[in-house]
Amino acid sequence: MRGRIIAKIRERAAALERETWVLYRAYRDPRVSRPARLIIALVVGYAFSPIDLIPDFIPVLGYLDDLLLVPAGILLALRMIPPEVLAECRARVREDFEAGRRPGRWAAVVIVIIWLLLIVLLFRWLSRLAAGRAGGSS
Repeated sequence: MRGRIIAKIRERAAALERETWVLYRAYRDPRVSRPARLIIALVVGYAFSPIDLIPDFIPVLGYLDDLLLVPAGILLALRMIPPEVLAECRARVREDFEAGRRPGRWAAVVIVIIWLLLIVLLFRWLSRLAAGRAGGSS
């Protein structure tokens, strides 16, 4: 019984991973609308990101974003993609997985670079804000 439950969870996790790669491929297709691309970028970026909105070390809530936000975002994004594009992307991802090709490293590098840039921008903004308050209080 327990083994079947674990196998089912692994199967669903693999399906979510495949659908995330489908979104990654669909993002690059010119037939996908700009609003859909924005949603896809947010979902794929969050799914591949090593940083979560709610850290995983927080009991129960830590995994809530992974269990709810990512699947909900994937479903929303998939509904925004034209059916023919979705079918083509799924076929390509299936071929990639069967051939052992996964573009994960490059996607992860890009996501980490984006997070680092956002952190740098946040620190610059905070330092300017602090400098402005320090200068204005004299």
